[in-house]
Amino acid sequence: MAVDENGIDRRTIARLLGGGLLGAGALAASAAQGAQAAADVAHPVPAGPANAPSVSFLIYPGMVMLDLIGPLTVFQIIQSRIELVWKDRNPVMTDARIPVAATHDFATASKGADIFMIPGGTMGSVACMNDPVVMDYVRAQGEAAKYVTSVCTGSLVLAAAGLLKGYRATSLWAVADLLPLMGATHVDERVVIDRNRITAGGVTAGIDFGLMLAGMLTDERTARRVQLTLEYSPQPPYHAGTPKEAGAELTAFTKSRRKGMDASAEAAARAAGKRLSI
Repeated sequence: MAVDENGIDRRTIARLLGGGLLGAGALAASAAQGAQAAADVAHPVPAGPANAPSVSFLIYPGMVMLDLIGPLTVFQIIQSRIELVWKDRNPVMTDARIPVAATHDFATASKGADIFMIPGGTMGSVACMNDPVVMDYVRAQGEAAKYVTSVCTGSLVLAAAGLLKGYRATSLWAVADLLPLMGATHVDERVVIDRNRITAGGVTAGIDFGLMLAGMLTDERTARRVQLTLEYSPQPPYHAGTPKEAGAELTAFTKSRRKGMDASAEAAARAAGKRLSI
């Protein structure tokens, strides 16, 4: 079977592009056609070997697509068994305006994955935090998984479900200060590991997080090979990726453009903290 330089066979690529995770049909489908399109795709993400690590991603409307795609790409290269899970199989719309369809709903998703991971997306995360059905699912998965993880504001969802109470954690810089409202200790680091809780900062930190977990699940040589495969050696044109690098003026300006979102996140965090008796 022909295999490209990333270790992914051409049949896998055809499934991903033609009828899978980012299928053109899903992009063009109307809302009425979306449910049928999802039902027609039994397994959008190819399954890995039986002994491969199992990864369960919570997907949801409004998630940041790169939060999902960065780690997913890493885990796919090490041939993980991947599930994308939501309440139903209807495609959810991402920040990039590209819909993603779940492979499983809450009822059919596997229990006790090696990795349970939640991507971010501020308003989508807030909706999850305020949804009792989602909170029950997240809590159950978190209690059963080997590693309970997140990227960006996904950590707010974990915290709202009570899964970060008493743990060190991080989140997107703009809302990371909300974690203590739900019993977590905020640590200003790109990736924070506390026992089996692993949380990453905003968006691009998901690749660092994915590589770190790849090394933990396999070995350092394999993780290094994945990094080389991705040619992951960032050289950003600007040094403004954190508030410290960006400076006070740009940070304040950026925060001013997020007031509505951050206020909603704070309200959801305070409500969660009250539920958790924090």
